[in-house]
Order: sequence, then structure tokens, then C-alpha cells
Amino acid sequence: MSNEKTPEYRPYHHPAGGWGAAGATAKVLMEQSVLVKGSRGLLSMNQPGGFKCPSCAFPDPDHRKTLEFCENGAKALAHEATKGRVTREFFEKYTVTELMQKSDYWLEMQGRLTEPMRYDAQGDRYVPVAWDDAFALIGQHLRALDSPHQAEFYTSGRTANETAFLYAIFVREFGTNNFPDCSNMCHEPPSRGQPPAIGIGKGTIVMDDFEHAEAIFVIGQNTGTNSPRMMTNLVEARKRGVPIVLINPMPERALIRFTEPQDVLQMGTFGSTPISSEFVHVRIGGDLAIFKGMMKALFEAEARGEKVLDLDFIREHTAGLEALRDDVMGCSWADITRISGIAEDQIRRIADIYMKSNATIICYGMGLTQHQEGSRLLQQVANLLLLRGNFGKPGAGIAPIRGHSNVQGDRTVGIDEKPTDAYLDRVRDAFGFEPPREHGHHVLEAIEAMEAGTARVFFGMGGNFIRAVPDTDRSYAAMRNLNLTVGVATKLNRGHLVHGKDALILPVVARSEIIRTEAGEQFVTIEDAMANVTASRGVFEPVTEHVRPETEIVCRMAMATLPASRTPWADYMVDYTLIRDKIAEVYPEIYADFSERIKNPHGLHLDIPPRRRVWQTPNGKANFLVLPGLEVNVPVRDTAMLRLATIRSHDQYNTTIYSNSDRYRGVYNTRLVIFMNRDDMAERGLTNGDVIGLETYSDDGVRRYVDGLNVLDYPMPRGAIAGYYPELNPLLPLDYFDGISGTPAAKSIPVKVVESVASAPAIRIAG
Repeated sequence: MSNEKTPEYRPYHHPAGGWGAAGATAKVLMEQSVLVKGSRGLLSMNQPGGFKCPSCAFPDPDHRKTLEFCENGAKALAHEATKGRVTREFFEKYTVTELMQKSDYWLEMQGRLTEPMRYDAQGDRYVPVAWDDAFALIGQHLRALDSPHQAEFYTSGRTANETAFLYAIFVREFGTNNFPDCSNMCHEPPSRGQPPAIGIGKGTIVMDDFEHAEAIFVIGQNTGTNSPRMMTNLVEARKRGVPIVLINPMPERALIRFTEPQDVLQMGTFGSTPISSEFVHVRIGGDLAIFKGMMKALFEAEARGEKVLDLDFIREHTAGLEALRDDVMGCSWADITRISGIAEDQIRRIADIYMKSNATIICYGMGLTQHQEGSRLLQQVANLLLLRGNFGKPGAGIAPIRGHSNVQGDRTVGIDEKPTDAYLDRVRDAFGFEPPREHGHHVLEAIEAMEAGTARVFFGMGGNFIRAVPDTDRSYAAMRNLNLTVGVATKLNRGHLVHGKDALILPVVARSEIIRTEAGEQFVTIEDAMANVTASRGVFEPVTEHVRPETEIVCRMAMATLPASRTPWADYMVDYTLIRDKIAEVYPEIYADFSERIKNPHGLHLDIPPRRRVWQTPNGKANFLVLPGLEVNVPVRDTAMLRLATIRSHDQYNTTIYSNSDRYRGVYNTRLVIFMNRDDMAERGLTNGDVIGLETYSDDGVRRYVDGLNVLDYPMPRGAIAGYYPELNPLLPLDYFDGISGTPAAKSIPVKVVESVASAPAIRIAG
């Protein structure tokens, strides 16, 4: 859909999935002119011998179907396999200034990058550059720095294990731990918050646990859009009568009713399955109050003589129960209900569901992680699970539902600005150089370094860094301070247009494409959200002969920058087995015999100690950890203030916009909307479709403002609103983040409604 079409709000009342998903899949394949090619590729997606979906990180089932993909995976493949091309003629046609005026959707729709390009300041255009010259330019800039710490090395979650591992080695041999990573902006809190509690920053369940769970909680996560293949597990659980509790500020269509596109009976009869047995319509930031309310109900029941706590498990495996009990029992029900926005009887009802379940899974998404106390909030999720021994038994555990398809794997193999000494020691022993020990920069620290002029080079291994980060105007200005920006990518995006004095675009072989080297055809490996590592082999020919595998790009950059390096970069560039052998050497506990084990068509599962009730914490115990109070964000004491959550549409993957519509929320042909409670609208004199501006509450004197937003009457809690990311990123200050992980608090931005001065197209309200 194009921007010329009339914006429309038409509430969606059908089940998610079903014929709507099937139709959207066919439509996107035709739109990208890859109906035959794309259909063939879908048969290989997430199958042994094929390639891993470049979209979400949800695992493959133990018993795979012929078709193992979802609507959004099909969109990702169609846009990757598209017939559209961004050639040198394209860059001759448009200046960078002209391209900056185009929408993110328009940029995405232009197609695949075809050859390396260098920015020409005189013509304000990108012009072709030879690969050798591009690497020479990178090496020249990096060697000219006064300190290795003046470079920032960003990683996208799509980067495969082999590339990420070598990237981490190169950057550390270069001399820095500056690894701003896409996880810093979304799922860093599990990596920082969970280890003190349970000893690991990953999920503790496997796919089989869904078959044994007696209750499932889904919190702050829009499953039907962000991990649609998980809907199969939820449908099967509901058919067995398993209660599914949804806690979210927005009622998401897929978690109300869902039709499995691969269920012939449901599709043929237009049937569907109701998903959530209980919907908890929490206020933004009210999750902590709900968790403490549930724990308070458990402690009260135990005090009445009911056996609801797993005291044997607690005595043997945990520490800190009494401090937690004192904190929770000190919270009043009046405060719990006021801050959560949920009545006491409903909190007690879901606590009763939890108490009656002998095996509970708690799944969560960015609705929990993107708060000022996101890391410590996850510790309260762990507390709740520990109280009933929900670790190390079938059907139980914690499950962060990650977005990027290898963001967890990147962290496992070394993309970490705070590496452990044990890891650095193994790198030293395996590669023969002394890696830097001081911590590097996460995303927000990298932007601050750009602002201060202490960062001079930015290298982006995939992704769309500048469009994903907060405080858009401030971040754009910071990026333009740099001497060199490099973007490794398959498609043109905003990150290539907000650049340094020198800039390179390096086109890369896509996940679905074949990697060939002098040693023959190569494959890469991907770790999913449940610590399964599987091989990924492309099936399509590369888009042109001028694109390069991401691993080759890392190796050639290393050779151009570190001419005296003893690391055999040229060998790694052609034989990926050598890389996997080195991964096994650096990570012998989890990756022993990697090259041999990965031959299994179903891959290998990395060890998750809490599944064995082993806790890799300093005291060797799982720890109950206290977060005082009931707030996860600094309160703003103004009755006019609203809490804004930035969200993704159903036709979006992170910053990639597949269309300007959001089918499940009933929005068509626009992304400039705000979902608001009708009482909040009435209080401000607003009617459905009115145009407003939003302004951030902030103490730093900077006005952050977005205009031309259509207000839509939507079932939001009082005081809570939602709108699309990245369009609303200008409202999120850089200094509004979780202090432990550095993750921006994008799910609770304090804003107020102001008068609009923009001339926005009128939105048509249907029904």
C-alpha cells in the first residue's frame, strides 16, 4: 500500500491467522514478484538442509511439518528474495538529501543492494567502489585512530554465529570491547537481570515443555505478530484445557482467537481457537504490582496452612526467601490495585491459576524489558517461578521470547561489551593475543561517545542502527559527527543516509542465499530462543556476483586493519569448519565437538544449567531478589501525563516496514496514529480521528515533539497510549533507560497531548 491511499481505521473482528494470513502471504510474494521463487524458498525455510528464517528466534518444533513458516517469515523471505534492485543507476538518480525525504517503507521497497558504494560528498551521492578499495578505506580509518576505543562495532541479531564469533575476535584483537548490539535496545535485561537470580540470561524451557505445562502466562508480548509460530503451541495447549493468562496493556487479536493456517479442518470450516483464558488489562508499568500481588496471595495462602510453596525446592536450591516475603507482605492491596489498574479479585484469580498448576511457563517480551527497572522486574518473574519450584522439571520455566533470529547466539559467541575474564582468558589462549579487559560501550554509551567526539568510526554489521535508537534528532546529529560509517546490509535503509564524512554501504549475501568459497559451499549456524543451534544453508543464488558473505567481510576488514595479525583470517574466510573448531576451543563446555555435532539435521542443544537445577551464581543458589516498591519507572506527578508504549505493527519487522497498515489493529494506509482510551480522549476534548501532537515530559530542557498523529479510540487502560516505532522514537530521551542493562524504557515514555500544527490527512473511521 502506498502513502497516497486514504488512511482508514476499520476495527478487525476476525480470528488472527487463518485465511487472512494465507492471503497476506500470497500477496507479499506477488508484490515482490517472487511467487514461484518465494514459494520454493518457503519449502526450505526452517527445514533440515535449508535455511533459518531471517525473522524471529522462535525454535523449530521437534516434529516439523512440511511447511514450517508463518506469515511474517514469508514477508521476510519475500522482501529478501525480491526482484527489486538498488543499482548504481538508482544512486545516480537520487541524492542522499532526496532519499532522506523518503519514508522507511519506500526505502524498503526499492529492493536489494547490488554492489559496494562509497559516499561522494561533492555530489551528495553514493558511487560505486571496488571491494579492495572499500576495505583499504576501513583499515585506513581504523589505523588512524588515537585509540581503538574511538571505534564502535555494532551487531544485528541476524548475524550468524560464525561471523559474530570472528567479529568479536577481530574487534578485541584491534583493542576494544565496544560492542553496541541490537539486544541493548530490547532483550538486554534477561542477559543482565536473570543471571544474579538463576545464573543464566537465557530461557530455561525447550519446545517439549509446552506439552507438559499446566499453565502458561504470556506477559508483555504480542505473540501473533512477533513470534507467530508460537501460536501453534498455545493453540495445542488450549485444546488440552491448559489455562493461558495474558497480561498486556493492549488486547492483541491473536491471543483472543486464532485460526491455524495449517489446520485443514479449521481453515475449511472457518473455525478458530480461543487462546487466553484470562486477560489481565494491566496499566503500562503495572506488571510489578501484579507480580507482587500474586506473590502476596501465595504467602497469604501459605500462612493459612495451604501448601502452595515448594518448600523442599526452596530449602535445597534457593536463598533470600525471608527478605522477599517481608517486601511483598509490606505492599498493601490498595497500592497494588491502584498501580496495576487491576482489581484484587482478578489478581487473586490468576494467582489461584498459578497455585493450582504443578508446571508453569512464564513467557515475556519487551513489554517487561523496556522499562527503567526492566532487569530487576525480570528478577520478580524468577521469584514467582522459584516459589513453586518451576525450574528443572517438565513443563516449567522462564521464556524470554526474543525477536531477532540469532541475537541470543551472537551473545553466546562473544558479542558482549562486558565480557567475563574467563572468556577473555580463553580468547588469549586460543588466538595468542591479550584482549582488552575494560568494559566497552552499549548502544546509548556509543551515541554519547559520538556526541562527545570520542567515537570517530562506526561499523554496522547489519541492522538499521540509527533508526532503531532513541532520541532521533540527537542521535542523527551524533552519527553525523563521525569520520567513517560503514553499513553491511542486504537492503537500503535510513542508516545509510545518516552517515559520517566518509561512508560505505557493503552489500551482503542474504540468509536465504548460497555461500560459496574456494573450499566449496558453506553453511552457518543459528541459535534460537531456546538454545538450539542448527545449520542454515541458503538455497537461492546470490542477488549479484558483487555481494559478499558477511564472514568474508569481517575477515577482509581484519586483514586490512591488522596486517601483522597472526590470526589466519584468510583460512577462516573460505572454510567455516575452522571457525566452528575455534568456537569449540573457546567454549568447550557448550560447544565441544561442534563441527561433528552440527551434522545432526536437528542441530544441538546448548546446556542450560537451571534445567538441571544447577545455579551458576556466586553462592551456587537461585536467589530471591527484592525490588522495593511497586513502580518500575520514575513517576511523573502530573494528571495530564500519559504513558506511551512504542509498538510494532503486524506488517513490520523491527525497523523494516512491509506496508503502512496493521491488519489486526484495524489501521490501514498510515502509521501516524495513537491508540488511546476513550475516557482519556474525552477528558482532553478529543474525538476519534482527531489530529494531535505529543510532547515528552523531560527535565533536560530539550523539547521532544511529534506532530500529525491521528487519535484512535482503542481499548487501552486509562493513562496508557500506544503508537508505532520507529516513528515515535523522537519522543524517547537517551537518558530514559534501565540502569542495569542500558535498555531504553520505550514501553513507558511520559508524554502529554499538545495542539497539532501539522496538516495531516484525515483518517476515515469505518464502523
